[in-house]
Amino acid sequence: MSTALDALRARAPEAVVVGASAGAVEALLGVLPALPASLPVPVLVVVHVPRDRQSALPTLFAERCLVPVLEAEDKLQSEPGRVYFAPAGYHLLVERGGGLALSVDDPVNLSRPSIDVLFESAAWAYGARLLGIVLSGANADGADGLACIRARGGLGWAQTPATARATAMPSAAIAAGVDAVLPPEEMGTTLAKWSTP
Repeated sequence: MSTALDALRARAPEAVVVGASAGAVEALLGVLPALPASLPVPVLVVVHVPRDRQSALPTLFAERCLVPVLEAEDKLQSEPGRVYFAPAGYHLLVERGGGLALSVDDPVNLSRPSIDVLFESAAWAYGARLLGIVLSGANADGADGLACIRARGGLGWAQTPATARATAMPSAAIAAGVDAVLPPEEMGTTLAKWSTP
């Protein structure tokens, strides 16, 4: 954890992007409730949710987190100390300056929202000042996006596959290259230590 924490302190991310699919709730419960009210960055989250079903994730996590948890809206300006979930059926993108955009472009990796779409847009918006996290999931969505983040100087973490309900997504990210492999609880405590003065 010290290595991951040292890297966070050295890079000082301006945003965190997170992707998950099967097993997302269990993995996110290890990360998001640990975030302190003093969190200095926005956290943007994509979870694969069928487009014909409204996501209950913002409500679920709002009851468990110290930071406000919202569903992302088109043209909304992201703010530090908040968690934004992509709505079902829409890609979530980040614009320069932290503005959010929603898109109904074709699915990527059979998914809309797609983790890769969020990660790649955030990589161009934030450059080296970005942390990308890939959690439990049953496909390879997120691996290319995490590679894009790292190519622009940002940091990439993946969930320890042994702790994931579905190992394909973190395993694909690890194969593409990451800076740290951690269980979700360690991700949460590392982010909390970095966020606390």
